[in-house]
Amino acid sequence: MARTAHPLRKQTEQSSAQSERPLRFIKLAEVKVLTTLSTSEIYRRIAAGRFPKQVMLGPKSAVWIEAEILAWCDSLVAMRVEAA
Repeated sequence: MARTAHPLRKQTEQSSAQSERPLRFIKLAEVKVLTTLSTSEIYRRIAAGRFPKQVMLGPKSAVWIEAEILAWCDSLVAMRVEAA
């Protein structure tokens, strides 16, 4: 009798295959290190819709998804390569 994969396990395997980077929350200090942007510039770009939005863990606790920040950095590099 053939065994079938559990639906949740199959879904987890598919989502991990789709993203190479694991889900990880990072604080503003690390976002600033990864992007070299200032705090005010990060929030300016969020307001303009040109930077990933933060996730609020509580009323005074904001984090970003590391994979989204790295993808944003990668997109800037890709634009530079396309323009060349």
